Amino acid sequence: MQNAAAEQRLLKLSIAVTIGVSAFGVLFGLLSGSMSILFDGVFAAIDAAMSGLALFVSRLVTRVTENRRFQFGYWHIEPMVLAFNGGTLMLLCFYAFLNAVDSLLAGGRQLDFDWALAYAVLVCVACFGMYFYERHLNRRIGSDFVRLDTQSWLMSGAITSALFVAFAIAGMLKGTAYEYLAPYVDPAVLALLTLVLVFVPIRTVRKALQEILLITPPALDARVREVMDEAVVRHGFNTYTSYVAKVGRAQFIEIHIAVPPQTPIDSVGKADAIRREIAEAIGGEGPHRWLTIDFTADPRWL
Repeated sequence: MQNAAAEQRLLKLSIAVTIGVSAFGVLFGLLSGSMSILFDGVFAAIDAAMSGLALFVSRLVTRVTENRRFQFGYWHIEPMVLAFNGGTLMLLCFYAFLNAVDSLLAGGRQLDFDWALAYAVLVCVACFGMYFYERHLNRRIGSDFVRLDTQSWLMSGAITSALFVAFAIAGMLKGTAYEYLAPYVDPAVLALLTLVLVFVPIRTVRKALQEILLITPPALDARVREVMDEAVVRHGFNTYTSYVAKVGRAQFIEIHIAVPPQTPIDSVGKADAIRREIAEAIGGEGPHRWLTIDFTADPRWL
């Protein structure tokens, strides 16, 4: 629960800072005439909305109250939100890339570089400050939502840093033989950045889709099989079947053990002792793990 509370505090802070960055982006984008800065502001606004949705789901999945409609909890909502968030960032980058290409073909854009440089400096400090702060705290929290939010701050910081360099270079072109290139700097940098950064959320989206589709996580499956192979030999069981899945922060593990008819499991206490032994060997026990272990002498039940 402490990690959940820390996760929610971080997301609240991120939303507040993101709203501020978004307001700066829209204001300075209009003042400077920069499409890149406007994109940065819109990106921040969408990111704030995504962080708000992540905060809502973070609270939802940590509820411990029983719900007869969602008897397995709300874990399935977490990867759905992660996939939606990551997909939205990818689509936003793609749309900005198309706008940048259109602006290049139209002859570029004239900018007020003083406003643009002031914006770039302020937002770089905010973005990289949040990136390093969240990354440091998330080493202890281990939240996928905070991890995605950290990636968003890194993307925003990278965009703004490149804008700063581009604006500085374009400003130095004034009064030189290459001044005619200055209008192309803003859309060219935006096109390059969005083309590269569109791939950043792909890992998050892929991981979320694997969980939505209940694709077995190899590491967890291998751990369960290793523990059960040892338990079969140690207790003289016939065989077993196991099924594992990871949905959000929840792990679902089912183990069905076939035992010889003469196996001396003659009490609930002995069965529970074997279950406890297997559970401790698998590890990761907590409120986010659903573990089912049953015994049968009839292999048809496997």
